[in-house]
Amino acid sequence: MTGTTGGDAVEATGTATGLRAPIADSWRRASLAGVDPASALDGLRLRDVDQTSPLLAAATPVLDDLNERLRETMFATLLVDREGHVARRWCGDRAAAGALDDLGVDVGVGLLEDAVGTNALGTALETRRAISVHGEEHFAVPLKRFSCYGHPIVHPTTKRIEGVLDITALVDRASPLLPPLVARAVADIEQRLLDGSRISEKQLLLAFQCASGRRRPVVAVGEDLMLSNHAAMDLLGATDTAVLRMIGLDLARGHTTDLDLTLASGTAVRVRAERVTGARHGMLLHLEPALPRPRPAPAVTGPAPDTDAPVLVAGGPGTGRSTRARALAQEPVSVLTAASALLDGSDAWARDFASMVRSGQGTVCVDGLDLLPEELLDLVSSHVATQRPPRLVLVSGPVDALTGRAAALAAECLRREELPPLSARPTELPSLVAAMLLDLGAPASLHLTPAALAALSAHPWPGNLRELRAVVRHAAARRSTGAVTVEDLPEQYRTGGSSHVLAPIERAERDAIVGALREHGGNKLRTARALGISRTTLYAKMRTLRITHY
Repeated sequence: MTGTTGGDAVEATGTATGLRAPIADSWRRASLAGVDPASALDGLRLRDVDQTSPLLAAATPVLDDLNERLRETMFATLLVDREGHVARRWCGDRAAAGALDDLGVDVGVGLLEDAVGTNALGTALETRRAISVHGEEHFAVPLKRFSCYGHPIVHPTTKRIEGVLDITALVDRASPLLPPLVARAVADIEQRLLDGSRISEKQLLLAFQCASGRRRPVVAVGEDLMLSNHAAMDLLGATDTAVLRMIGLDLARGHTTDLDLTLASGTAVRVRAERVTGARHGMLLHLEPALPRPRPAPAVTGPAPDTDAPVLVAGGPGTGRSTRARALAQEPVSVLTAASALLDGSDAWARDFASMVRSGQGTVCVDGLDLLPEELLDLVSSHVATQRPPRLVLVSGPVDALTGRAAALAAECLRREELPPLSARPTELPSLVAAMLLDLGAPASLHLTPAALAALSAHPWPGNLRELRAVVRHAAARRSTGAVTVEDLPEQYRTGGSSHVLAPIERAERDAIVGALREHGGNKLRTARALGISRTTLYAKMRTLRITHY
């Protein structure tokens, strides 16, 4: 098999010659991912692993016992986390350690199927099923010396896969006793995960009960638990609880300690976070009346605001920039778009602009400033220089992306509003969805469940508000009344409901990766090089950040 490629081994029908079905399917996935069998393990990179994770806390005593029984053998045990990175490695003797060292397999290395091809760890993560991979069944040539058996570790409460336990040996040392041995160890680890989860939930519950005695609104948020006392339930609506869950997980990661929030009812509150000792990611959220904002002191001297000064509204496509520009305009409003300059020609656009300027009334909205040719930008700039009516409201892409004459013209607008992308506004999602349902004529009883809102909050929203509106329209068409569930969403928008909500830094990282993938046409190798990471790391991050569409 040395020197063959995954594409050579996989027939046009998508099955690998002479391989049983699960292995053939894995080979096809590895081939489509661009894995090279000869060099799949070249350049493996290490990354830090959380040594305090619940997985390692539960697995360590079990593996210590298992490894003691395997001492002085050629067997090795590997534990990977849900991202496919080796969290723990143990070898029965020096020969086994040397074999793994030669492969570059150590703690921190990623062994996802997309990176190194078919193997008992990555393939078990991919399929969520136990699997043995023997000798020639490995996709990568360097792994064909080994026989491996991997068994997924699934949390008994959440049903989320936490990692995979594997026993590896040279092909001639493989034993039929490996599967039951590993399965027994996995069952013990899963039981310890359950016990640890119960302890964490018990600590959160105790803290919640103490806080609830003060008869003030309080919400407890854990990884898989959310509690509200009566005072909080009287204050919160369905969308508010979804927002608070997202906020609680963000606060648990230490991004901030408190923030101001306006509830669906219009009530302004301050959310104060209190970490719960002994409860992993457990937080108490105390809801307090928001302090009134001080009114600005009236200006004693100085000229009145210049209502004729040009205004710039900037943001990505679909962020609502055109709608916002029209809201800022003074009647009567005339609109000129960059699209009309392309369709009708620059001369016709210039004549229309000159006619609007001569009227000297209302507002001229120029939509697509960054897409106009230089001669039309000069025309707009010449009117700005006159400081005469009509007022101009300019619409463009993000300010930091403007160049040349468009950037110079934007700089002349002393009033600028930059609309952030929807992915940076997760707490606004419930109110935006409610407003869109109302605008679409949906009945007042139609609403999204917290799980559906959580799933939507995990989406990157490259199309911003336009994309969200299309999803809301789809959901409203599926269900005319009552609660819209995760299953009512389009399929590609459902995956966030059972996973953690992305933190702001994770959203930024996700946006950077998606942007690079689009720039390089989906080519993983070129994308990884552009980002300064290995392809293994890229695949791991794509899995962690749920990047499936770009």
